[in-house]
Amino acid sequence: MRKSNFSDQIHLHFIVLIFGFTGILGKLISVDALHLTTIRMFLASLGLYGYYRYSLSRRRKSNKNKSASIKGKTFIKVCGVGILMAVHWFTFYHAIKISNVSVALACFSATTLFTSLIEPLVEKRKIYWIEVVLGLVIIVGLSIIFQFEFRYYQGILVGVFSAFVISIATVINRQLVQQYDHTYMSIVELAIGAVFLLLIFLLQGGTLPGLVNVAAIDWFWLIILSLVCTSYAFTAVMELMKRISAYKVNLAISLEPVYGIILALLIFGESEQMSPMFYVGAVLVFLAVFSYPFLMARFGNN
Repeated sequence: MRKSNFSDQIHLHFIVLIFGFTGILGKLISVDALHLTTIRMFLASLGLYGYYRYSLSRRRKSNKNKSASIKGKTFIKVCGVGILMAVHWFTFYHAIKISNVSVALACFSATTLFTSLIEPLVEKRKIYWIEVVLGLVIIVGLSIIFQFEFRYYQGILVGVFSAFVISIATVINRQLVQQYDHTYMSIVELAIGAVFLLLIFLLQGGTLPGLVNVAAIDWFWLIILSLVCTSYAFTAVMELMKRISAYKVNLAISLEPVYGIILALLIFGESEQMSPMFYVGAVLVFLAVFSYPFLMARFGNN
């Protein structure tokens, strides 16, 4: 691994800021969550495919032990992950539509809790006591949010479910990425997810002309969301991981909800202002998420 420099660290946090901006875009885009997510996955898969074709020869050299061909049972798993990603993004944006950005992002942090429970079951390893303790802290934080922001109970429930779904997808992906080219695999997942959502859109009475019949300003935000916040951000993180450890990258990404909530307050003002106890609960959740890699590094083997 080549040594990173200060500009790499700045670039990494810029990418995390972009991730945090996805929630803002979910509120800015006027179409419903299903419409939004279907277009996002189609455009993002195209953007990643363009990058993949551009860098194919270089990537073959650097990933010579990883296959770009996905077949059989593995293809079914990849399709399953693509559908899970589609469900996650749909429920995440639906949570924003029926509550607000701050609630959806706070609930998204529960991903750490669900992953800590699901991963040991899938990988058949022991559950670390640190994960149990931090999981309890996250539950307390979410309980406080639920109690004092009950008016958003639907958004909270949908947001927590969204976190649960992406946790399953993340655990499965972690196993697959050890064997297959991550960019190619992501293209397939995004494309499958887009097709899955398109079928639902059509079954609900939508049409292909209706899918693309979106206001110009919404198309602008959708392109930003798909190509900048998804395709570009993904490839940039993969590039940075050549010089920055996965530990530091994941640590930075854990700040995504924090950046997102701050951005939401700055951009939307009063509609994103919550009760003081919401922030108490959110801080508990964020502290648990942020401290996880430090505590695991110190006590994980105990």
